Amino acid sequence: MERLQKFLAATGVASRRNSEELIQQGRVKVNGRVVTTLGTKIDPIKDKVHVDGKLLGNKEEPIYLLLNKPKGYITTVKDTHDRKTVMDLIPKRMGRLYPIGRLDAQTSGLLLFTNDGEVTYKLTHPKHEFSKTYRTAVKGKITHEAVKQLEQGVKLEDGLTAPAKVNVLEIDNDKSLIEITIHEGKNRQVRRMFETVGFPVHNLKRISFSFLDLKGVALGKFRMLTSQEIKKLKILLK
Repeated sequence: MERLQKFLAATGVASRRNSEELIQQGRVKVNGRVVTTLGTKIDPIKDKVHVDGKLLGNKEEPIYLLLNKPKGYITTVKDTHDRKTVMDLIPKRMGRLYPIGRLDAQTSGLLLFTNDGEVTYKLTHPKHEFSKTYRTAVKGKITHEAVKQLEQGVKLEDGLTAPAKVNVLEIDNDKSLIEITIHEGKNRQVRRMFETVGFPVHNLKRISFSFLDLKGVALGKFRMLTSQEIKKLKILLK
């Protein structure tokens, strides 16, 4: 037996959190009956599950993919304004995939995708503090005071950030090259942190997510995670 929201996420219909919303909205039927109770258990083999009238088949083969996102692409599956999305960089033959987290349009770098809703839910849950490292060029000569503030936590409109790890790589006359590692996922967090300490971001790239990096992946290209990487990722999620 398996919890209904977990089954929905595993079939790729939505993340686990969104699957819970589908259930509560009365959009899910099990054997012809609407189910709105979270935690309802089903038999994935025997029970027939419909979402919005569509019968769900067996679980999709899980796919885990790493993309080196270029600037100019928004992180969404669909866009009503006909802008370029990250899905334009992935062949349709890969099936239905969802980005894990997001990078804003002007941020490039590492972005993960999967059809495994359970993994998506866990990777984006606050209790799993996965490190994310960014390389950024900021305007001006970064000061020791600004670095210290970033390392201790910066007060943003939506709260104080957790301490960050900061490595100043290079300082020129009008800009500084810096690597910063955070464990949170606030909206446009790195950009806002640097703006708050007085050094606006000129260029921003995510270069790693936990133990995963962009080695061997050209800009705009992707690769599948290896079986060893998937195994390691799932161990970290336990």
